[in-house]
Amino acid sequence: MTDRKIIPVSHPVLAGNEKRYVLECLETGWISSIGRFISLFEDAFARYCEVPHAIACNNGTTALHLALAGLGTGPGDEVIVPTLTYVATANAVRYCGAQPVFADSEPCTMAIDPARIEERITPRTKGIVVVHLYGHPADMDPILEIARKHGLFVVEDAAEAHGALYRGRKVGSLGNVATFSFYGNKIVTTGEGGMLTTSDPDLSRRIRILRGQGMDPQRRYWFPVVGYNYRMTNIAAAIGLAQMEQIDGFVEKRLEIACHYRRMLESLADFIDLPGEQPWARHAFWSYVVVLRESVRLGRDELMKRLEGDAIETRPVFHCMHVLPPYREPEAHYPVADRISNRGISLPMHGLLTEEDVSYIAERLGYWCQHAGV
Repeated sequence: MTDRKIIPVSHPVLAGNEKRYVLECLETGWISSIGRFISLFEDAFARYCEVPHAIACNNGTTALHLALAGLGTGPGDEVIVPTLTYVATANAVRYCGAQPVFADSEPCTMAIDPARIEERITPRTKGIVVVHLYGHPADMDPILEIARKHGLFVVEDAAEAHGALYRGRKVGSLGNVATFSFYGNKIVTTGEGGMLTTSDPDLSRRIRILRGQGMDPQRRYWFPVVGYNYRMTNIAAAIGLAQMEQIDGFVEKRLEIACHYRRMLESLADFIDLPGEQPWARHAFWSYVVVLRESVRLGRDELMKRLEGDAIETRPVFHCMHVLPPYREPEAHYPVADRISNRGISLPMHGLLTEEDVSYIAERLGYWCQHAGV
């Protein structure tokens, strides 16, 4: 074990007006789900995503639930989702009483493979949830064309992709509705929090009603539908607004760090696959994921333990949904997703990393790829 200070896999950057705005909440008493920072944060996020409507909520999972509920998802429906995703994507479908139907990934983007979607459509299919996994946009044009052809909705799960671009457009502006997470490890954070973006005013109105217990906005304490308590606090929104004032710098810093990684890891091409980036995309690099090749004789999890001994924190890539107990498909075969899930490692990626940190991470990763088991 090294005496070196640990390099965390993620770390928030709270270098702007976060403290000042939170103190205003405390000093004025506006600490709950009413206060000026809610609308300011929503407006700033809508402008950034280039959409007319943004609705803040208390986390990314409830954002997904609100999106699906607002689109009328219910029992008997099927929703196509990538098997390689964080579990919240599938869970939100189940919250609606619907069934997630899994599809394989595309190897460069790690997102859902458009070529694998149409074969999963049945008469019960209601929509598609696209996940911009680890910050790279999914290939949206063919997905949207499939959705139009079959009359399906498209939800963008952009929890990990703040600032990513698809053919020059911001993620969050491409489907019927998009959802974002502001958990502490995200590019923009409020500690816990979420946001929905849409260009559909009717959908925005329905989501706002569902977010606030189903109360009629024109008649206080009158509840025409069953809703949820998914509101964001003014304190969280205050942090979020301060974060939005810095978002361009956050994105640029991650792109800079990704460039350092690529330059320092390209000599390991015989051992690892580096993150891909399609020419039509700008990767947001929420995480920097490398996939071990078979030439690496050390197992993925054991290699991560060796890096931990070098004071480098890492994370495994998410388990595929089809191997988890609630969604298990024993006979399923999703070869691309399975390989990425079983061999992928998330390296440290956050705004406090230095070029020296990246150099050290690259050196130690290279050592264990080449020398383990020798």
